[in-house]
Amino acid sequence: MAEKPLAGIKVIDVSRVLAGPYATMLLADMGAEVIKIERPGQGDDSRNFGPFINGKSAYFMSVNRGKKSVVLDLKDPEDRERFKDLIRQADVLVENFRPGAMERLGLGYDSLSALNPRLIYAACSGFGQQGPYSLKPAYDIIIQAMSGLMSITGPGPGQPTRVGTSIADLVAALFTVIGILAALNDRNRTGLGQMVDVAMLDCQLAL
Repeated sequence: MAEKPLAGIKVIDVSRVLAGPYATMLLADMGAEVIKIERPGQGDDSRNFGPFINGKSAYFMSVNRGKKSVVLDLKDPEDRERFKDLIRQADVLVENFRPGAMERLGLGYDSLSALNPRLIYAACSGFGQQGPYSLKPAYDIIIQAMSGLMSITGPGPGQPTRVGTSIADLVAALFTVIGILAALNDRNRTGLGQMVDVAMLDCQLAL
């Protein structure tokens, strides 16, 4: 059997819930080794989302197949050093925290790319890393409303309606994967990684 196209690529996944995990799931499906970093005692928030099958979240399992989980507390200095050891061997990092969160831990793009210049650092957030809305929290329904999608969905004029699936999260995940694949190809030419900055609102407007 031929190897999958991303065989040999190592991805460190510190994302949670949907947009980031869906993106890394797709990378795993294409053959990448995905190491998911989860918090001690609770893990990814979606482990607590129902429905449950044999005591396990179907939601969590549906977007985290094909991954390995490692428990690290990134606020703990020793665990941060273990995390950096993983980064030194990684090709890709995916995170979907609010901008500034990784920097406050000393784990932002500038710090991690100094450890590993070949690292592709993909950040998927509501409004991107810069701009007046960058620090605001974003959920799928907010992005659906702000993008205008809800205004063209529903039974009639004046009745904006949320799309049934979390399309803003899922579209952002797809654009994140496209950015990562493009960055991997560019690294083949330059030998260097780069930052991939994906905003959910940009992605929904693009559709």
